Amino acid sequence: MSAVSDQLVTFAILVYLVAMISHAVEYALGNVRAVSARVAPARELVGAGVGGPAVDKVDGPAPGDTAAPPSTRPSRSAGQARLAGRIAAGLTVLAAALHLGALVTRGIAADRMPWGNMYEFVLTVTWIGTAAWLVVLGKRPSLRRLGLFLTLVMVLLLAFAELKLYVPVVPLMPALQSYWFIIHVSTIVFSSGIFLLGVVPAVSFLLRNGYEQGRRSFPYTLARRLPGAADLERLTFALHAFSFPVFTFAVIAGAIWAEAAWGRAWGWDPKETWAFISWVVYAGYLHARATPSVKRNVATWIAVLGFLTVLMNLFGVNFFFTGLHSYAGVE
Repeated sequence: MSAVSDQLVTFAILVYLVAMISHAVEYALGNVRAVSARVAPARELVGAGVGGPAVDKVDGPAPGDTAAPPSTRPSRSAGQARLAGRIAAGLTVLAAALHLGALVTRGIAADRMPWGNMYEFVLTVTWIGTAAWLVVLGKRPSLRRLGLFLTLVMVLLLAFAELKLYVPVVPLMPALQSYWFIIHVSTIVFSSGIFLLGVVPAVSFLLRNGYEQGRRSFPYTLARRLPGAADLERLTFALHAFSFPVFTFAVIAGAIWAEAAWGRAWGWDPKETWAFISWVVYAGYLHARATPSVKRNVATWIAVLGFLTVLMNLFGVNFFFTGLHSYAGVE
């Protein structure tokens, strides 16, 4: 089963990659459509007011030119863009299914929940993010172009996990053999997966908001075909408002488990410290978002900072610090 899990992860990465390429095709064809619409010739009245009847004049191909009318190209590219987008969404569903299969077979091979080390944690967090994205996509198909950035994140994180974090299946460490393992880690995994998804519309909003304000330099031009800034900002808030209470419960559950396992609820272990920092930053984001005097882009930057602290807790603490939570499984 362990070998099957490894193969499924590889297949999932490849399908996520193809889905990302399909999203990129949709994005590119959308740009072609926009450019075609801007350069479409304008109709002009000739002869009006000079003694003759008004005649429509259209600047177009010279007589005998076999090029397709300009109005045909945007229509064709729009249809191709929609097809590429649907293919990308379907491939993302397939990748998520392979991804879930990798988690299930890994858990069967280990005879436990597949959250015992950093490799398994990243696999689970990324699957939660993808599953949540598919739920959002089902409710808001107009946000589909965000899939380009979501699948990019999935490819990068899963490839990094496969290349740098992979460890063979091993039994759960004695310190983790507790029912609190399921309660605490499951809620941390779930909230982290939603935070992972939440950072995608957060960064997209910052880019799109700048583009709508007239900025045409890189990287704001990447947001040309994204949904409106207001929609992206609302999605960012909804995801974080949903995930924050779960994350809060996870931190509290971890403190209760620490009391039972180590005789103290809080000891400023590096992972505990960074979990507290993440909690403070995300609480600051929600407070800023609810404060009318705070601009939306300022609040969103706080949300992005919150996810950076999550990454620090996941990767930085495990690689650079030693503490009671050193269960990463990598050297």
